Amino acid sequence: MNNEIITKCGYRCDLCLAYTPNVEANDRRQLLSDWWFELYGFRIVPENIKCDGRISTESPELIYKNCPMRPCVINKKIENCSSCAEYICEKLSQRIVLKSEIEKKMNRKLTDKEYKLFIEPYESRARLDKLRNKEK
Repeated sequence: MNNEIITKCGYRCDLCLAYTPNVEANDRRQLLSDWWFELYGFRIVPENIKCDGRISTESPELIYKNCPMRPCVINKKIENCSSCAEYICEKLSQRIVLKSEIEKKMNRKLTDKEYKLFIEPYESRARLDKLRNKEK
């Protein structure tokens, strides 16, 4: 059984520390807030970090409410960006997270734990490529 929950842009909700079931099982929102600030330059106060991910199409509780990918994919009536005729568009290219780029920005190698907690959930390129290849 596959328990992966993949967002419209290819992130993995089930691995994300902000995903509501993960918050309820092991609250590491302060740690996540600190890492998001260090990696991406924005801070969300821990008590505001809780996300329903791609589960709801109505009014989901989302961390990034102005995500350009979600409405685009919903309007095109596709599962995620891997099915899009414009794959990889400018919007998606801005959302792609690469371990090598993060390490370059931090000027150091990530530990396995850091990678697993803060990078792997958002490394969407390989995930979307794999889904796209299955569709062909």
